[in-house]
Amino acid sequence: MDARTAALEIMNAAIESADPYAAVRRSLRVAGDRLMVSGKELPLSGRVYLLAFGKAACAMARAAAEILGERIEEGVIVTKYGYAEECPKTERLRVIEAGHPVPDENSLLGGRFGLELAEKVGENDVLLVLISGGGSSLFLLPERGISLDDKIRTNELLLRSGARIYEINTVRKHISAVKGGKLAKRVRETVVSLILSDVVGDPLEAIASGPTVKDPTTFKDAHRILRLYGVWDKLPESVRRHVELGLEGKVEETLKEDLPNVHNFVVGSNTLACESALAKAKELGYNPLLLTTTLEGEAREIALAIGSIVQEIARYDRPVPRPAVLIAGGEWTVTIEGEAGLGGPNQEFTLSIARKIAGLDAVVLAVDTDGTDGPTDAAGGIVDGRTLGLLEKMGVDVEEALRRHDAYRALEKAGALLKTGPTGTNVNSLIIAVVPKGL
Repeated sequence: MDARTAALEIMNAAIESADPYAAVRRSLRVAGDRLMVSGKELPLSGRVYLLAFGKAACAMARAAAEILGERIEEGVIVTKYGYAEECPKTERLRVIEAGHPVPDENSLLGGRFGLELAEKVGENDVLLVLISGGGSSLFLLPERGISLDDKIRTNELLLRSGARIYEINTVRKHISAVKGGKLAKRVRETVVSLILSDVVGDPLEAIASGPTVKDPTTFKDAHRILRLYGVWDKLPESVRRHVELGLEGKVEETLKEDLPNVHNFVVGSNTLACESALAKAKELGYNPLLLTTTLEGEAREIALAIGSIVQEIARYDRPVPRPAVLIAGGEWTVTIEGEAGLGGPNQEFTLSIARKIAGLDAVVLAVDTDGTDGPTDAAGGIVDGRTLGLLEKMGVDVEEALRRHDAYRALEKAGALLKTGPTGTNVNSLIIAVVPKGL
């Protein structure tokens, strides 16, 4: 098998392992008047209300609907535009497609309907919440006095600042009426959350900004992050004012204690995807090395580091001998100042690493497991030792493309874009590097 085919097969195995439908099916079942969730028994004598939001909401909801059947009284599903095809088809479940990564009016609608649903949960009822990546933008309800436009502007500033997703969600939680455990606060009966993690290290409070989880961050943390990344002075006045009121203790903080009626379970993550990639690489006859599942940082800088390891393997058979596969998972970022071209973190990574592996017998791909890297139709990119030379022959200045954050157009010219279409899951990003044995 050639290196490119092997890289794609390993990638597919990783994405399939994070299938949200399968994750819910293996984690949830009903036994009489008991709800069994990841080995824990909970009473189920009343109705079930279903609230699902995120890029994997439909697949997760479809599995839950098959398991719970007529027990579901009513539900709301909020997912990204183009992702609703997998949703269960029943009049009891309202499906809303909304904006991501930038929220829109439908995101606001999803937040309102979701909160209304949560407030219907009565005695002995259960609110089943299915959470996946993208939930912070798709399930939206700003605090009083903050408009949707102000929330969108704040979101755009944070996404362009280079802040990590954990830091972005810290701010989101403190200007939201449903994040940071505030949704759970509105429910007195049982809440069960099944969570597909898209945050490095799986901190529950950060995934979709933790609507059902206690939050260790404060308004002081949100204020520090906004200043650290140079966003504070650019914020809409309503957002600055709300954070200032929070610092003064005049508006509600996020949830700070565990609620006995709330139960949260992680059912899928980047770790599982990377371990599946490792197993597939072994199956294909490679010597695999899982570097980390918690990789973070600037995409082009990470590319130089990973590229150096690929060089070491190709030249000296270390730290793992050829035929070798390197695997890494996490979430990398791109800091944008001023105008930018088209691309995403995984595309910027692959364009950058093409410089480092030039002339080597190696293939490297980087993919966002949800199938969408940045605001593009590509999931990432796949390059080899010939990519840089090919681009130079075509007159593409790679350094200039990186400076302008225009990786999409450069990779497109080289036939190096990786397009998977919507995968139905979202567990961060993956890097897979294949270094064959050679002659």
